[in-house]
Amino acid sequence: MSDRSPLPPVRLASEPELARDALATPLLSRAARLARWAGPATRVDADGVLVEEQLPEAAGVLGLDGDDAAALASEAWRIAVEVGLVEITDEEEGTVAAGAELRLLTGGSPQDVLDVWLTALEAVLADASVPDLEGLIDAMDEGGAVDLSALGWDPEAEAEFLDGVLANLYLLTAGEDGPAGGPVPLPALAASVIVPGDIAEPTNDMLEQVSDAMMRLDDQFRLLEPAGLVEYQPVDEAFLADAEHTEDPAAEPAASEDDVDVTRYGMVRLTPLGLYGVRARLLDAGHEAPAVGDLADKGADALLDGTAAYPPAATHAETEQWLAHRESLGAARELLAAARGADAGAPLRRLRCQQALSLVGTVAEPALREVLDDPELGGLARVWLTERGLPDVPPPSQEMVFWLTIDTVAAQLAAEGDSDELHALVQGLAEQHSGFFAAAWRVDHPQTADVLEAMGRLHPDKKIAKEARKAAFKARSAHGG
Repeated sequence: MSDRSPLPPVRLASEPELARDALATPLLSRAARLARWAGPATRVDADGVLVEEQLPEAAGVLGLDGDDAAALASEAWRIAVEVGLVEITDEEEGTVAAGAELRLLTGGSPQDVLDVWLTALEAVLADASVPDLEGLIDAMDEGGAVDLSALGWDPEAEAEFLDGVLANLYLLTAGEDGPAGGPVPLPALAASVIVPGDIAEPTNDMLEQVSDAMMRLDDQFRLLEPAGLVEYQPVDEAFLADAEHTEDPAAEPAASEDDVDVTRYGMVRLTPLGLYGVRARLLDAGHEAPAVGDLADKGADALLDGTAAYPPAATHAETEQWLAHRESLGAARELLAAARGADAGAPLRRLRCQQALSLVGTVAEPALREVLDDPELGGLARVWLTERGLPDVPPPSQEMVFWLTIDTVAAQLAAEGDSDELHALVQGLAEQHSGFFAAAWRVDHPQTADVLEAMGRLHPDKKIAKEARKAAFKARSAHGG
């Protein structure tokens, strides 16, 4: 991903849960079992690879049989060496011993376990970007070197492609409007990194690239599943056989769209551990990838500013965690203090403050009464007290009502843009108050003109929209804008 805009916040499982998941993955559990099995009689070659005559015993230790047992055992051993579960003690003799990282898997913290798993994951991701062995052999010259130009393989481009796919899968998992962690069809995922978002109808060339990408991803996800990164339902073998006889393997069959079983094309989802792993890699690459709970130990100003771009469910979850760390009355006072201001972000801070206070019980009443005379907070304080049926709430002045209205629309514009909810709010304001625009342009709020201009743009009635634009002009003239 080249874009450095903040990613949606994700909800991660707890570190102990993630560590248990990591220890249970075939990738790490097999490597750990071989590391514990290794002893004085274990021998490796000059590259640290387990000698061939010991592979059957290693496979037996792992409970593997069949044609690929030796290869799987060799791969597990390689991971054990790469992540430090096994150390080579004598290169000439080819002897080994348990590595320091092995002790972390049983005696370390959950974060220690996850660090070992992340190291193993990097090794598997590097493998996933390498072409198949037959292709490497075909591209090898007489001296044993690989001719990358003959292979048509760009290691950096391959790694970037896989990173882009995983980042898009992360977005689909994290996004509130996405499948909420549900499985994603492989063609859709491949298209997300190949077909530009502004293209309504992909070209034949794009479709061919999507088909090629699907086949690459099918191999890669089969390799990544034992690492615990994804749950993967591979492309149907029958589909692969059919694809060999068509020009476009990604094209839908002749049956109607309703009859197509999308699962034939492969389905993939990030596991909770995979979500953690991809986020860790995105953070390392310099992306802003927040997680729910990041702000729990920060001040109210960080909470209100930090959740400004969060979707509703994530804002609610983050705020709940923040409040859980604090005494309610003190938290309410801190939130109200952080909500003040005349800067561009202030209306949205006040909206987030109001949402946070909705989660606080009546024990916070003193904090709200303390700001009843505050020109910026008095309106929302009255709303909070009234909603809870508390007595002796002074009625707001007309000036306060109009100020709160402008502030609310400004916050909604910042939070959601031209949403359906905002359209309904704008229409409701104009219908309920016949003289709204005649009074609104006089409101002493730094965003009065911007709000009125937006209302003129959003209101479907041309006459009312014209009134709003005239009011916006008056507001700018009155306030020197």
